[in-house]
Amino acid sequence: LGLCVSRASASVLNLNCCLVLLPMCRVILAFLRGSQKVASKKTRRLLDKSKTFHVTCGVTICIFSVLHVAAHLVNALNFSENYNEEFLALNAANYRGEDPRKLLFATVPGLTGVFMVLVLFLMCTASTYAIRVSNYDIFWYTHNLFFVFYMLLMLHVSGGVLKYQTNLEEHPPGCFNPNKTLRQNLTLPKAFEELFPDYTSEPFPEDLPVPEPFVQNNFVRIRSKEPKFQSHFPETWFWISGPLCLYCVERLYRYVRSNKPVTITSVISHPSNVLEIRMMKDDFEARPGQYVTLHCPRVSALESHPFTLTMCPTDTKATFGVHLKIVGDWTERFRDLLLLHSNQDTEILPIFQQRRYPKLYVDGPFGSPFEESLNYEVSLCVAGGIGVTPFASVLNTLLDGWKCYKLRRLYFIWVCRDIESFRWFADLLCMLHNKLWQENRPDYINIQLYLSQTDGIQKIIGEKYQALNSRLLIGRPQWKLLFDDIAKCNRRKTIGVFCCGPNKISKILHKLSNSSNSYGTRFEYNKESFS
Repeated sequence: LGLCVSRASASVLNLNCCLVLLPMCRVILAFLRGSQKVASKKTRRLLDKSKTFHVTCGVTICIFSVLHVAAHLVNALNFSENYNEEFLALNAANYRGEDPRKLLFATVPGLTGVFMVLVLFLMCTASTYAIRVSNYDIFWYTHNLFFVFYMLLMLHVSGGVLKYQTNLEEHPPGCFNPNKTLRQNLTLPKAFEELFPDYTSEPFPEDLPVPEPFVQNNFVRIRSKEPKFQSHFPETWFWISGPLCLYCVERLYRYVRSNKPVTITSVISHPSNVLEIRMMKDDFEARPGQYVTLHCPRVSALESHPFTLTMCPTDTKATFGVHLKIVGDWTERFRDLLLLHSNQDTEILPIFQQRRYPKLYVDGPFGSPFEESLNYEVSLCVAGGIGVTPFASVLNTLLDGWKCYKLRRLYFIWVCRDIESFRWFADLLCMLHNKLWQENRPDYINIQLYLSQTDGIQKIIGEKYQALNSRLLIGRPQWKLLFDDIAKCNRRKTIGVFCCGPNKISKILHKLSNSSNSYGTRFEYNKESFS
């Protein structure tokens, strides 16, 4: 039973160790996500589940690793207690009663297995939500032990513990040896005693042919040779070599693509601890809704973090930018390097000042669900706090020109805790609002700003923000009423729902999107999820 469980769990582990790497091939996913590569919108939405798929494979690996380890603990005990001198090739133990701990700690499969369990334990515990939120560095460094895990896995299967029989024709399963059977005083089949009554008490003559009817009709097969066994060729190599090579090639491509630092054109300090960085890079192209990873060697030699593009390069301008919230050690150190003083409130630091920005490397862009927001006729975009960043690039794109896209109506809902947070993109919203009014399309975008925490009536300070003040509401959105109103105004249409914010809001929107309505309107839910 132990061998059966260990082999079955090993097969499941091979499959999941193969699949767990595929969602991490971000360049390939971004390539497939392009509308010209995968025509079906439903298929492209499946690519947005890459992180969920990766987590599912990781959890499966942990569960079946426990089964695999438990089965091998039983196997080590069985090999020691049930040592058989007649089948020396099959014995993992060297003699009867050998200490099972030697099989676990003094052999290549056993020792590599122990180290793999330790690595997997570190990766699993550091992947929990509590550790990722409190100390992302621990998660990042332990997760990169996957390469050590795969190297140990390749050594683990090279021990040759599992064997198969090479001479099945000469020694088929369930075969019969007359000489050995008689010597051991075993009971012979009744049919054999009737056909050979003279040989029931003496060795069976080796040169006497066995009648064919006896072999066929009674299903008794005579063996002519002793069984021979040989180690299995490790099947794990077939499973993981392809995805591992694919992942390594992609990482090499990403390294070559991002080895040239970008040119930082300006750094803007926004209210509520938000920093905007505008950059330029040769031959950099991106679609609205995509994200990049930033790597600053002076902050950390190995760490890189994902940030959604809030401004994409166009045919007329090569500048692109990101907004990042100052939370955690990495962003704090990065801010201190970019600004002259960590508490400085200056809004812009031009590049011609006597200030040298640290080297910054950008990898990407990578795909996200928000690329689809322009491919619906009607889209509902819901942002919570800094979750507005993926929609900023969409709004910037619409500011440059909206007529070339399928989108004809955009509902933009932004929920913030403090009034100052709206200033991050207040100018952008006002410019887009004024542009659409000038083009006689004020109904193209429906802006609703919600201030969830306030001591009284507040406004976004500034005469130019009057258009936004009239759309500023106190409290939280009534999501059910909002969905009913949108469904009523867009009967029998498919509406794309995009959310980037707290999980609580995401769950509510997901549930409402899956609910039916009396207007024949269908909502398709999409959620931001960094890989």
